[in-house]
Amino acid sequence: MKILGIDPGMAIVGYSLIDFENDNIKLLHSGSIQTQKGERESKRLLEIFNDMTFLIEKYKPDCAAIEKLFYFKNQTTVMPVAHARGVILTVLEKFNIPIFEYTPIEVKQVLTGYGRADKKEVERMVKLSLDTDTLPKLDDTVDSIAIAICHTRSKL
Repeated sequence: MKILGIDPGMAIVGYSLIDFENDNIKLLHSGSIQTQKGERESKRLLEIFNDMTFLIEKYKPDCAAIEKLFYFKNQTTVMPVAHARGVILTVLEKFNIPIFEYTPIEVKQVLTGYGRADKKEVERMVKLSLDTDTLPKLDDTVDSIAIAICHTRSKL
């Protein structure tokens, strides 16, 4: 089963595609969609829409696991992130991709056993799950992998 993990954002959308078969997890592809800060929000959202469409058409995931918004410390970023997330959900729905949503606390709980785990603990568990010593540099991309791995342990 190919699972598309998504960490939504307006400036950066982290994404990853993992293959989950017989309890084995393999990272097939990962990266980010990065939009320009000075551009109109509508243009940035269109870029996210187009790039997500390309990724789904190219990799044909069986389902998607996406971070769910539930609380934001920075109130100035919550609306743009919600807009980006809405665009992503629309693309997934357009292609009839089953959608599974997880809060950051749920992802941390599933991966580490502790819902308030720090980034380093999550990274360590992602490395263990993938049996690798290296991860992508962007936190958003690593988070997308963690979200996808969370799905393998939650709903299947």
